Amino acid sequence: MARRVHQPLEDQEFDFILAMTGGPVLAYFCGSWPKAIGPCRAMDAVVAGLAQEYGARLTAVRVDITRCPGQTKRYEVTGAPTAVLIVGGEAVAAQAGPMTAEDFRLLLGAHV
Repeated sequence: MARRVHQPLEDQEFDFILAMTGGPVLAYFCGSWPKAIGPCRAMDAVVAGLAQEYGARLTAVRVDITRCPGQTKRYEVTGAPTAVLIVGGEAVAAQAGPMTAEDFRLLLGAHV
């Protein structure tokens, strides 16, 4: 069964997901403006596949930059899409731009 990719509606919900997760969190920040929609949607399927592949070892969260401005600022995200690997509440790796499954695996590295 595929593991769900969380989509917080606001900053407080994102904080709750981080607090309830004992392991690494892959947050990928997406935008709702025209230039960001295509690349972000392409990454949706990739991240869903990775969430299934890594199972309980990884929590995946799709963050809408507009709905979660606090998290966007906290993790210094300046564009969409951007992926941030969070361990213990701190960003340990980040990459901006569209990514393939292999790009994500490299970002996850030894943390997952």
